Formats: sequence, structure tokens, C-alpha cells
Amino acid sequence: MNYFDSHAHLTSPEVLPHIAAVLERAKSAGVDQILNICTCRVTLEEGLNLKLLNAGATTPHDVEKEGEENFPIFERAARNGDLVAIGETGLDYHYQHSDRKVQQKFLVRYLHLAAELKLPVIFHCREAFEDLFSIVDQEYPKNGPAILHCFTGSEYEAECVLKRGWHLSLSGIVTFKKSETLRAVAKLVPLKQLLIETDAPYLAPQSKRGRQNEPAFIVETAKCIADTKGISLESVAQATRENAIRLFSLSN
Repeated sequence: MNYFDSHAHLTSPEVLPHIAAVLERAKSAGVDQILNICTCRVTLEEGLNLKLLNAGATTPHDVEKEGEENFPIFERAARNGDLVAIGETGLDYHYQHSDRKVQQKFLVRYLHLAAELKLPVIFHCREAFEDLFSIVDQEYPKNGPAILHCFTGSEYEAECVLKRGWHLSLSGIVTFKKSETLRAVAKLVPLKQLLIETDAPYLAPQSKRGRQNEPAFIVETAKCIADTKGISLESVAQATRENAIRLFSLSN
């Protein structure tokens, strides 16, 4: 049984110094594919040097400071075929580290780049679903490939994601004791639109809380989803892995 971690920051400063051990533990746990999310020039360069599977964009948190500098770097990488997806991009109105209008401007730029190159988009969204849906509906092709990563919204917001044909990705948050609403979301997501992720080094699952997260821990998230849906762990592992391989146009 193999797993695909669809979102991990392997070249972040927290993980990179011991990436070899992290990858070895992932392999031992059956995690044979990991999408590395690059958020700046350095994390992208490291991802390319290590020949990882990479996606890239400046996060909504950082676009006000780094957006203009980084966009051409990610655009060039995407045009060179070095990225299998654009992201994470999107909107975050919870922390608002960047001005909302600036976040929206870069979201549109990344949407247009992804549409032109026919690459899936990885969305980050927190307390901004209405604006995200509105902008994407206007600026991105209908049923264009997309992932709502680390979903933490309501059942209604999940349904809005699913009706657009996007994939919905669940992280270790679904295992937290107080995540009843998210487990209800897990129950309603069709397997064909489900992805799983760690968002390592963040958001370790319940039994590992307080530790740095890593891809090997994705098994706990998959098991929680399987138990919630009343299906086998193998079904969750296989479906989410196949979904990611198809979405990112990879060979099995």
C-alpha cells in the first residue's frame, strides 16, 4: 500500500537540514510520492537541485513583500516544465499579512499562468471563500484543474469546491479531537475528488501533535478518513494516490 503526500514543504528551512532522514522514514511508511511546495527562490532552487516533484508560487501571506520579485522566477520554472502545479496561491483573510487587494492581484496572475500552461492550481484559502470562488469563476476556466489544499472550511464551502470539479485535500487537522466538522466534510467528499497531505513541517496529526510534521505521518490522516467514511485504508490510499498521479500528469 502506497501513499501520495500531495503537499509538503520539503525544502523549507525546518525540513531541509534533515531531508534525507525524512525521505527515508516516508519510504518506510509507504509514502512513495511527495509534492514539494516551493514558496520562494531558495526553496525552488533546492527542490530542483534535489530533483523533487515541485509546485511553486508565493503564498498569499508573502505576496506584498515578495510577490513581484518571485513571480518571474516561478513563471520561468513553470514554462521550463520544472513545476507540475502552480501554488500555493490564494487568499488568507485571517492573518492578512498581505493587503487583500495585493493577494487578489497575484491570485489572478497565477491563475492566468496556470490556465495558459494547463497546470493545476493549488489554493490556500482561509476566511476568504466568497472572494476566492468569485475571482476564480471569473479568471480561470470552468472545471480547470485545482486543489483546495488543507481544507478547513464548512460542509457548504466543501460542496462549493466539489461542484467546481476541484479536488479537496485534507491534512492532519482532520484527526484533531475537535475537528468534527472537518470529519463531516471527509465523509461527503467523493473519493475521486479527495487528496491527502501533511503540509509538513506543519499540522502534525493528533498522535504526533507538538512534533514537526513529516510525510511518514500521513498514514494517520488516511486512517482517520477511512474510519470516518467506513471504508478500508487501502481504498483511501489507492484513490488519493491515483487522483494525484492523474492530476499532476505523472506516470504511475
